[in-house]
Amino acid sequence: MAAIIDQKGEHPAILDVSELLVVTDLFVITTGTSRPHLRSLVDGIERQLKAIGERPLRREGVEYGKWVLLDFGHFVVHLFDEETRAMYDLERLWANAPRVNISEASAAAGP
Repeated sequence: MAAIIDQKGEHPAILDVSELLVVTDLFVITTGTSRPHLRSLVDGIERQLKAIGERPLRREGVEYGKWVLLDFGHFVVHLFDEETRAMYDLERLWANAPRVNISEASAAAGP
């Protein structure tokens, strides 16, 4: 989460989907303001997680820059441009998923 905050991702949200899905525990969602901004978010997230031994199992949409999905297994990062995030509205789609407090998630993840 620190990488998203450091790279100025907009409107970050974390949804606990562990009781609703068997394939992952968390959705991390944020918005980028442009393709270059989305790319810097991807780079920052991957760099930070690589430092602690985490690598994405799958990455999709990086070349298109509208919806980037980084699947780390136990959590999935969704990076959107503003229009695409509004259109898919994952927070509404997964409204039954509890929200995780961002400051608590950042503290739990460490520096």
